[in-house]
Amino acid sequence: MKNQRRPRTAGSRARSSAPQADISHLVELGASARRPQYSRYFSSFLWPVLITVFVQSSIYAAFIARAGRSDWNAALIVISALLAVPLFSSFMLFAFRRNRAPISTAVVVVLVFFSFAVTLVSALRISVSYSALLATLPVAMLAMSLAYIWFLRSAGDRVSLVAFPNQEEISGQLGGAFGLIDDPAADLSAVDIVLIDPGTHHSAEWSDFLNRCYLSGVEIMPWSRFLEIRRGRVHVPSFDLAQLTYSPDQFVYAYSKRFMDLLVVILSLPITLPLTALVALYLMLIDGFPVLFVQLRRGFKERRFRIYKFRTMYRDTAGGSTVEGDRRIMPGCGLIRKLRLDELPQLYNILSGEMSLVGPRPVTEEVFRASQQVEPKFALRSLVAPGITGWAQVSMGYASTTEEEIEKLAYDLYYVKHLSFDLDLQIIFKTVRIVLFGTGAK
Repeated sequence: MKNQRRPRTAGSRARSSAPQADISHLVELGASARRPQYSRYFSSFLWPVLITVFVQSSIYAAFIARAGRSDWNAALIVISALLAVPLFSSFMLFAFRRNRAPISTAVVVVLVFFSFAVTLVSALRISVSYSALLATLPVAMLAMSLAYIWFLRSAGDRVSLVAFPNQEEISGQLGGAFGLIDDPAADLSAVDIVLIDPGTHHSAEWSDFLNRCYLSGVEIMPWSRFLEIRRGRVHVPSFDLAQLTYSPDQFVYAYSKRFMDLLVVILSLPITLPLTALVALYLMLIDGFPVLFVQLRRGFKERRFRIYKFRTMYRDTAGGSTVEGDRRIMPGCGLIRKLRLDELPQLYNILSGEMSLVGPRPVTEEVFRASQQVEPKFALRSLVAPGITGWAQVSMGYASTTEEEIEKLAYDLYYVKHLSFDLDLQIIFKTVRIVLFGTGAK
């Protein structure tokens, strides 16, 4: 009969009772279950993604409205495709959590997903405003670059410090809610990074613990390296030239940096030359000649050179650091200093090869000698060409004492160690922000 059921054999009963492909039972045998991390990582990108979505949508809608178009259904589809660009870009960037080129990486990732979005809406034969699309692209690039830099510097990872004799001082410098591991048999399932003291933990007592970290995929990092990444400065007492290990792209950028400096200076001449003439004329009218201030400073490989600046103080006044409301500064020159227009003559120093746009700020002979007496490693900041602006300058501002110069040294050595196109871009962006908002100006 057709409805008669076939009898089940022993083999079929065995197959039906076989366990499904599942690894949860391995946890009972001693395996560890790591917690999901994407929700924590995405929180670093949440606000940038929302802001990018809002700005991109507003820009595209404004272009459509200005053109007098009525195809809002097509515009909504295009906007929906644009929304996916920052969203998918943020998820892709999670995979590059130890990246030394955050801006370049973010720009490339955004370009890839933006190209996919444009290709998709074009393939669907949807009416598109390509000029509006191009206007939204820089917004996504800038937002994702800033978000990615913040992500790499934030404490999104679950970090634990392995106990060692000087741990209290280091815990204070870390300044966050970090776990403490004082037992070599501690559970590692809730840890992404362990911070060690190489002198203490590269020992027989902790060897099994370090092996477990390697085998479990937990990243091992010296505490000094972690602080360097999070704070953007090196630990000067432990800094050594042997730590300088440059990648091929850093060598390529170092070779091309001089060409890029010249290109930027030459292309900016239509703007900088009239500004230079106007500032020079103003200074001549209020206090006569000379309008330039010339000073001997230490540059690349400790070589002495003459740096040029516009003179913003009255003639026959003593030099030195300025203070708020300094009476030595001529009328109107406070604004000139705030906008960094007094440093326009240093473009000549760049053309002559004595300076770069970005690098450690050159110091005077007196400051160099006084700082080197306190910290002999101060001379290491001269391993690269000095600049009009630098990492220490945008991170800490001007130094008025020897102690502050030594503190700035940690940022200068960080720049020497991490010299790259991306770091220079970050410095330029920070410099523009300082000039526009006046923070750090003296």
